[in-house]
This record gives sequence, structure tokens and C-alpha cells, in this order.
Amino acid sequence: MKRAGATTLKGNPVDLKGRAIVVGDVAPTFSLQANDLSEVILSGKTTIIATVPSLDTSVCALETKKFNDEVKNLPNVDVFVVSMDLPFGNKRWCASEGVENIKTLSAHRCTDFGVDYGVLISGGPLDRCLARAVFVVGADGKVKYVEYCKEIADHPNYEAVLAAAKS
Repeated sequence: MKRAGATTLKGNPVDLKGRAIVVGDVAPTFSLQANDLSEVILSGKTTIIATVPSLDTSVCALETKKFNDEVKNLPNVDVFVVSMDLPFGNKRWCASEGVENIKTLSAHRCTDFGVDYGVLISGGPLDRCLARAVFVVGADGKVKYVEYCKEIADHPNYEAVLAAAKS
């Protein structure tokens, strides 16, 4: 589904598959692969889900490190950073960057995740990658905050994400 003007890459429109999630929606269920190859689902805790194209890009790396640092101040919040990167690459990246307070998850086996959250890129140089977005899901499974970054290379509004997770 094309959401014209919603997301760009270097100013060029990007087509995203799926419907945009809105605050109040029940978060779509998923099973994603962790770095140890185990399956991860929503935990029943407040969860920040950040989708990124790849940890091997500068903005994605900085975003992931920021959430890794900030989650220390959020003891009852899980943070999942989701990309199409393979679990082996995620594990290597986390070890080399000292990221250990969050879970980096791979959606490589499940494009349904990207469609269900409205972030699967269709076509262009990032075909089958995930667009940059952040969702805060409450312990009740309802979405409390949504941000689809207008430009894939831009950072999300960290203050708003963290405030939503704390509320």
C-alpha cells in the first residue's frame, strides 16, 4: 500500500507495505528471531519497538545505542530494535558496540512483521528492509505512541518516545 508523502529516502518517496498503525490499535502479534536464534514475542510489559533499515548504518547504529543507554532509566520497559539484519550480524554488532540492555531482533524470516506494522519497504534500493519507525506498546497490548519517520535517515523524537514509555 502506498502512503504518498509519508516516508522518503534522500527526499525520494518510498512505498511501504501494510497499513499504518495508529495510537489505540492493538499491537500486531509477532515472533521474531533474537541474536541467540530464539523466538521473541511481545512480553506483556511496556515495550518500545524501533524498526530500522540496518544496524550497519550510522543513524540506525546511533539510534540503537541511544535506546540502549536510555532503557537503564526505564526498569519496566523492554526495547526491541527490529531490522532485516541476520541474527548473527546483530550479535556481532551488539558485541562490538557494547549494546546489552536491549534486544536486537531479526525479521528476516517474517516479512509479515513489516507488513503488519506498515514498515516493509517495497521497491527501490532498500527493498525488503524496514523503514525507520517507533512504536510504544503498553502492558495491555495497545499502542500508546507511533512515529513513522518522514525521512528514513532522520532520528525519531526520542523525548516523545521515552515519555510515552514512562506514562
